[in-house]
Amino acid sequence: MADSISIRRVERFGEHEISGLCDVLVDCVEGGASVSFMLPMTRAKAETFWRGVAASAERGERLVLVAEDETGAIIGTVQLITNLPENQPHRADLAKMLVCRRARRRGVGSALLRAAERQALTVGRTLLVLDTVTGGDAERMYARAGWQVCGQIPRYALFPNGEPCSTTVFYKLLS
Repeated sequence: MADSISIRRVERFGEHEISGLCDVLVDCVEGGASVSFMLPMTRAKAETFWRGVAASAERGERLVLVAEDETGAIIGTVQLITNLPENQPHRADLAKMLVCRRARRRGVGSALLRAAERQALTVGRTLLVLDTVTGGDAERMYARAGWQVCGQIPRYALFPNGEPCSTTVFYKLLS
């Protein structure tokens, strides 16, 4: 599937982008992803979130990448948050790596990750940091891609159903 997807940076957020990003977020949260939202995950919560992200991206505070399938449907996304303190102009936080359930285990996440790393270098970022649920597929993907584990934090957040989950913090130096 990785061959039949395209990755692009979203600079102007139209209704296609907002709607597609909402679909991915709702799907991921309903599937149990611990990505800041609790059940019930409503379309209104997703739209409020993505409109805020769009405004932040348009102010230059973050970069948003999307993965689209051959029909143009958004099936995944990742963000690089670049609006950091002035003593950290060299780094960005990788955030909200989301792939809809129907597109998982097909290379979409890895393609988004590689694209985010390239984009980071393009905007002068040489250090990336992220956190992810401990023990999941995403943790294994980051390790395979050469990210280094800083450590684990127990009971860091909650799954959408309210159950506590631990997180693993990673970093990667880019060259």
